[in-house]
Amino acid sequence: MKNALHFSHQLLADLIQRFPNGTFIDATLGNGNDTHFIINQPHFKGHVYGFDIQKQAILNSSTKLESHPKYHLVSLIEKSHDQIEKIISEPTIAGAIFNLGYLPGGDHDITTHFNSTLAAIEQIAEKLVKRGQILLVIYSGHPAGMIEKQKLFDALSTWSQKEYQVLQYEFINQQNQPPMLLIIEKIK
Repeated sequence: MKNALHFSHQLLADLIQRFPNGTFIDATLGNGNDTHFIINQPHFKGHVYGFDIQKQAILNSSTKLESHPKYHLVSLIEKSHDQIEKIISEPTIAGAIFNLGYLPGGDHDITTHFNSTLAAIEQIAEKLVKRGQILLVIYSGHPAGMIEKQKLFDALSTWSQKEYQVLQYEFINQQNQPPMLLIIEKIK
């Protein structure tokens, strides 16, 4: 079985097949791995915006991506993902991915937070195409991550099932709170 991260990439690949010219958001850029995955898909011809508040994440990602032949389809933005509506001018978004927590190899005290994460999710959901998805890989093995996970569950469980489907994907018999995936799909 695929873990949360690998399953999120399978879903991203499926989204790119459906929307090869679409706008995609890497809402937590980190080291650029999700953005790299997106532009590495053979059918991808759209645009991906990568957001991160940490200069080191932008530098790490730029170094990783700059030699890729599709780098011109990438915009790296050193701002919080809750600024998406001010930056993204495209009328629709095909998909988005979040890896919630902290920058791998970075300062563990700098983490994502519920308020900005939910604001970003809501902004993306407003522009999400029908059958578009928001993928949230949640790392809850640290105190801030556990709080963010619970608050997201509380908020997203109230979303209209006539407009969105929200699915939880996780292993329930593994120790140390392995990452889990929330999938939000727009159905209306």
